Amino acid sequence: MLNKLMPRIFHFFFYLYFSKLVQSGIQPHVTLHHNDLPQALEDEYGGWISRKIVKDFTLYADVCFREFGDRVLYWTTMNEGNIFALGGYDQGIVPPQRCSPPFGFNCSKGNSSVEPYLAAHYILLAHASAARLYKKKYQDKQHGFIGLNVFAYWFIPLTNTTEDAIATQRANDFFVGWFVEPLLFGDYPATMKKNAGSRIPTFTSYESKQVKGSFDFLGLNHYNTLYIKDNPSSLKMDPRDLVKDMAAELIFVQEDPPAFEFPSKPEGLRGVLEYFKQAYGNPPVYIHENGQRTRRNASLNDTPRVEYMKDFIGALLDAVRNGSNARGYFTWSFLDVFELLDGLESSYGLYYVDLEDPDLKRYPKLSAHWYSAFLKGKVPVQMELLKSRRIYQHFPIRLTCFSRLLDSA
Repeated sequence: MLNKLMPRIFHFFFYLYFSKLVQSGIQPHVTLHHNDLPQALEDEYGGWISRKIVKDFTLYADVCFREFGDRVLYWTTMNEGNIFALGGYDQGIVPPQRCSPPFGFNCSKGNSSVEPYLAAHYILLAHASAARLYKKKYQDKQHGFIGLNVFAYWFIPLTNTTEDAIATQRANDFFVGWFVEPLLFGDYPATMKKNAGSRIPTFTSYESKQVKGSFDFLGLNHYNTLYIKDNPSSLKMDPRDLVKDMAAELIFVQEDPPAFEFPSKPEGLRGVLEYFKQAYGNPPVYIHENGQRTRRNASLNDTPRVEYMKDFIGALLDAVRNGSNARGYFTWSFLDVFELLDGLESSYGLYYVDLEDPDLKRYPKLSAHWYSAFLKGKVPVQMELLKSRRIYQHFPIRLTCFSRLLDSA
């Protein structure tokens, strides 16, 4: 009996949740898949490495559109499709943790040479199928929008050599173009097809037409800038995975901040948005994730997070003023949560959650006060705890609603 009631119970609570958000003036943006495929589908046919997932994902999306589309206008089919395929099917560091030696970590099942390409292919086909359904059956009535999210580093050549410059473009093709170019042009980047050969699936003419243009917006998650060094010797390896196919070495340089925190490089976000403008025709984009990592119990006086947000929101403002079609920004994250890679070791939240309190009491950090003041257009504000030398210099104008980005920019 409980098993039969559970879907209705979940529907009831989701109905209340979304209704409450809308009544509070909050516009929900919903992601349909975030590393959370039902285990039954993984066990039955391998999940995202089977074409069967396209039909099942579309049926799932149909239920969500039908039940919640009157309160949800923004639908993202997949979170970080590129990282999910790479981390889940090549390196084995995120669910479903598939990989094969000599690639990945603690590999017990999978094929790193083939499966990341296969998973990405079916993700794109499932997205296109769900988007086609939404546009045909729901969009005219619900007036919403649908897109897909990718993770975007900003890549910089390690040296001024032509080889590193070409390798940097190749890294962009393998990380971002892998998903964005099929959505825009109907096929994978030429460099990927050349280096991966028969291991990367081919779109039929029909599939290419279905995938091309199957989005109203793109979601971008951005945190870091990496340096790229050409590595042509990797193409001589056999077998190869996606990273070796890229023939580029990714180098993370830790500079001034403590080792656990991210360097604040706001020029990286400007670079990503300019790249999307120049290389991809400036599609509508939302920054779905951007934020600073600290240790979980570091301090409520999280000045590094305030500095990071200030820098990156300033960079976003610069990009919009320079013609970027960025439509909105979300900071990661509202609360300290259980992080996929760090568990409870790291903190991204504006609010601290006391896990030892039975009621999980929440405490606002300095970043929560700063962000609230910013969203209310009260920047600059005076905060006794704030000791940064240049927190507010980017924001002389009044910005009252950042989810509808910068009308005054």
